[in-house]
Amino acid sequence: MSERRFGKDSTAEEVSQGIDLAGQRALVTGASGGLGAETARVLALRGAAVTLTARDAAKGEAVASQIRADTGNAAVDVMSLELMDLAMVRAFAKDYLARYPQLQILVNNAGVMACPLARSGEGYESQFATNHLGHFLLTGLLVPALRAGAPARVVNVSSRGHRFSPVVFDDIHFERRPYDKWAAYGQAKTANVLFSVALDRRLAPFGVRAYGLHPGAIMTELGRHMSPEDIQELMARVPGGKGMEWKTVPCGAATSVWAATAPELEGRGGLYLEDCGVSEPRREEGAETGYEAWAVDPQAAERLWSVSEELVGERFDWQGDTR
Repeated sequence: MSERRFGKDSTAEEVSQGIDLAGQRALVTGASGGLGAETARVLALRGAAVTLTARDAAKGEAVASQIRADTGNAAVDVMSLELMDLAMVRAFAKDYLARYPQLQILVNNAGVMACPLARSGEGYESQFATNHLGHFLLTGLLVPALRAGAPARVVNVSSRGHRFSPVVFDDIHFERRPYDKWAAYGQAKTANVLFSVALDRRLAPFGVRAYGLHPGAIMTELGRHMSPEDIQELMARVPGGKGMEWKTVPCGAATSVWAATAPELEGRGGLYLEDCGVSEPRREEGAETGYEAWAVDPQAAERLWSVSEELVGERFDWQGDTR
């Protein structure tokens, strides 16, 4: 394959041009609209059998029906999933494994952003519970299918918003500090990247690689809780005080599809991606691209893994497991 060059204006279709996913199975969470729907559509377009998850099954089925019609790929289905409900995540994983024993692409796309304070049934702050813990549990439970389908990839959709906060291990759930919805969002998005680092270290020996990524700023339902004042505050947080540059949905989904399919990433993992490329550390205060060191710190990644196992009540240990 000749050298491929992509950037912030590339679309999901462009980055997957010429890639054949026939015989592969993909799972995309939060795919009833926005980036998830476009990610699922393009993976189906390239021949993958795709399962969409949605909190609203009827809405998800409408998207799946449209994908089937647009792509001519009949192997597109929908399963209901509420990531903040850990019991539902467990039931979902059991059902999924019974249907599909192999999985090559898992795109953990679902998320919430800048929500008013809410808590899961276990008392966990909702953004951390939905964006990180639900995906942590789901991925861990689906590892048998990922290993059976190897080479496989796990794509965790993070955000440049990870710059808003590291994971505050001393008070993850805002039990002792005032709730700040942007700090909560930031630490959840940092957790997505740290999870990628720790997961890749564990699963690389089995042919499963993991990536965290920033898709870009896109107007989708992710911001459904945001007021005009919230939008202004978000824009004020843009590095360098510059105006926010918005991407279209096809461009926003491109980095997820690139992460899931790019031959350039073969043999590599535990990386933070943006604009359809491997990102670098943020080098100066006003830099528009790059990641914070706290998001890829291996010690923080291991601490988060241990904390997450405790919070979801599962232990995932594949070291030395040769099955």
